[in-house]
Order: sequence, then structure tokens, then C-alpha cells
Amino acid sequence: MHVYNRDCGTTTGHKGIFTRLKSYLDRSRLGELLVIKGLITPQQLRGALTEQKETGIPLGQIFMKHAMISQRQLVMILSRQITVRVFAAIMFCTLSLVNFGSKKARADVVRDIPAIVTVATAETGPQLTKVTSYPALFGSAEKQSSNLGAFTKWTGMFAKFERTANAPTSDKMMREWKQNLSAFQGLELRDMAKKVNDLMNSKKYISDNKNYGQSDYWATPVEFFTRGGDCEDYAIAKYAALRALGVPEERLRIAIIHDKIKNIPHAVLVVYTDQGAYILDNQVDEMKNARDVSRYRPIFSINRHAWWLHTAPKSSTVLASVD
Repeated sequence: MHVYNRDCGTTTGHKGIFTRLKSYLDRSRLGELLVIKGLITPQQLRGALTEQKETGIPLGQIFMKHAMISQRQLVMILSRQITVRVFAAIMFCTLSLVNFGSKKARADVVRDIPAIVTVATAETGPQLTKVTSYPALFGSAEKQSSNLGAFTKWTGMFAKFERTANAPTSDKMMREWKQNLSAFQGLELRDMAKKVNDLMNSKKYISDNKNYGQSDYWATPVEFFTRGGDCEDYAIAKYAALRALGVPEERLRIAIIHDKIKNIPHAVLVVYTDQGAYILDNQVDEMKNARDVSRYRPIFSINRHAWWLHTAPKSSTVLASVD
């Protein structure tokens, strides 16, 4: 399995949502929380960090080895650390993408552009039943809202997609796009998703700063095919391709997640098949079932119908709802 160095946390210049979120997540480290709680001194923390660098022993074990803290205190602080980091990620990502004005964008006013440029027919689209429940994404619980008015980068992408898809300069690209996708018609959803994942992952990765001179730009599929893109652009292109192939909206979500290995925010597409939720990731060439992926923690997920806030797990399955 090949892992690509294609993430969303390496942009430079003005800080966008992803780089700012990374700095937020970098706070509330174990040592800092212990100092704040008065359980160790700054001098003890410096000494422990030096020992960790020299030995590679986890920081918590060093604190316990020198009797700076008890096992019970360590467990309490680690629990607090997880809570703080998840809360920071959720709040900061939500606040950065959300505009708390009175205007609301709902599914009935966000035009379904990928379906308008569809290559599917009733015969070639995947034959799927309605989703009645969703597996817990990476073990998380989720809360749904149909108010999309705050997610202007997401809803604005649809408006841009309509303009660019209908522009005369996009005719050739749109024909090629439809031709590529037409080869995937009639496939089972999981096989269709794999083909789309492979096609999009073959496109050029480029950061938003280099591509658009902005730290966080959500590109349309037309822009992505023309100029390449970063993680959320791959996810959006995969979403649009599967919608154009007739996959129902309820089967697809863009997920903003925290990569626990790289310690950066990231974006993927989640496809809800009858065999479970599959992750379409530009960092990894293999499409995997979400239950087999442990490196990510979800922050929120979104499609044209709603968005979902993800929190610590409460049960293995979260029932779908519509408000």
C-alpha cells in the first residue's frame, strides 16, 4: 500500500481553517496540562522532555517512573487532554466555517449541480435502498443539523461549479469528465467508489497557497481537473463524480477529520455502502472500510442535505434522522 504525502496541514502564508486548526490541536499537551493543574513544575516538565528525547520513553511513563504523578492522576489528565483537544477541534472548525447570520441554506436552496450533469440513467445508476441507519464513523457519535447556511465554502462550491460547468471554456473538460465516468456505470456501489477513488487520486496534488494564493480554497471539480488540488478538493471531486453516477446524496459525506499520526486536519469522502462506510482518501491508494481505519478522529461531516457533529462514542450505530 502506498501512502501519499498529500495532506491539508502544510499550507503557508495566511492561516486558513486547516492550519489554524492544527495550531489549536497542538495545544493542551500532556505536560502543559500537568503544569496547569499544579501536579508538576515547569522545571520537572523540561527535565522529563529532555529524558523523553534521549530515551524515547512516553512522557506519561517518565512522570510515573520518577513518582511525579500517580497512575490515577495520569489517567485523569489523559482523559481531560482528549476532551480538550476534541472540543477545540470541533469548536474551532465549526466557528471557522460557520457564519452565525440569520440566513439559512438548506438542501432545497443548494442546487444539486452534480446530479444536473449526471451520466447516470435509471438503468445504469446503482440500485440502492434508502439508508435507515449509519455506522458510527470511526466509533464516534454524531448529531445532525440541516442548517447549512454557515458552511459558505461548501455551499459556495456548488454555485461556482454551476458557473464553471456551464462556461464554454469548460466544454472539453466536462466531456472528458463524463467520458471517464461513463465507464463506471452499472457497477456495484463499492466497485464504483473504488474506480472513482483511483481516478481522482491520479490527479495532481497542489496546496491552496500555490494554486490559488489562499490558505483554504474549496475548488469545484472543474477547477480540480484543470489545476489539481489538496485534500478537500479530492474529496469534493469524488463526491461530485459519484453523484453524477447516480449515487444518492444520503450515501455520501465529506468528512473533516484529525489525522492522529501526522497531527494535522484532513478531509476525505465517506461512502456508505451496504457493506459499511468506506473511506476515499487521497493520502492512501487503497479504499478501506472505516472500521479498519484507526488513524483518524472525525470532527464533522457534511453533504448537500445536512451536516453532522461528531463526538466521543456512545453506541456502535447512530440512527439517521431528518429535520
